[in-house]
Amino acid sequence: MPLRVLGIDPGSQVMGFGVVESSGSSLVLVEGGCVVTKAGDPFEQRLATLHEALCRLIERTQPEHAAVETIFFAKNVKSAVQLGHARGVALLAAAQAGLPVHEYAPAEVKRAVTGAGGAEKEQVAHMVKLLLGPTFAKLATTRLDATDACAVAICHANTWRTKSRVVGA
Repeated sequence: MPLRVLGIDPGSQVMGFGVVESSGSSLVLVEGGCVVTKAGDPFEQRLATLHEALCRLIERTQPEHAAVETIFFAKNVKSAVQLGHARGVALLAAAQAGLPVHEYAPAEVKRAVTGAGGAEKEQVAHMVKLLLGPTFAKLATTRLDATDACAVAICHANTWRTKSRVVGA
């Protein structure tokens, strides 16, 4: 049975997203890209922009689950707080849509996609491209935020498939 997952790479200036459908060992990119906010806008307006875009995306693509990357590093306290607010907006949009939300650490996502928890972003992007095959062309941008979000969705799809097998056994 296919599973459609919305993967989110949170950010207050750029939020990556990837909607991936998994069926057996097949992965298909439904839609992927980034929501980019205007740097000059007040912070609360940037959060509103992110929320509105995610709500429209969820309505348009109808995912069954949402997967969000957790915070692991910030250059300073202000950056960490702003990233936390952006994650909160993503969690809120998913919760409002009634989606179960799953959170994954960056190393867990990298390990699921590349086999190495310390993989570089470029390695993750390369594996995402290979795993999504021809459907990777649907990615609306070459930004690493978008490929990271697809990696989060792939991580959850694979994790969910494994958990389903264990429960079904």
